[in-house]
Amino acid sequence: MKKKLPRSIRKYIRSEKARIRREVLDIEKQEEEIKKLIQRFYKSEEDQMSIAD
Repeated sequence: MKKKLPRSIRKYIRSEKARIRREVLDIEKQEEEIKKLIQRFYKSEEDQMSIAD
């Protein structure tokens, strides 16, 4: 069973992803920045993969 993040952290991640997509024009750079953001909150790679997609 996967454990959900608190609502405040999910809102923060959602708003940061939107900010990154607005400000960074290069798509590859966007994906890299989003992965860095997600890595700060998730410990295991399985959780990261399910959220990143």
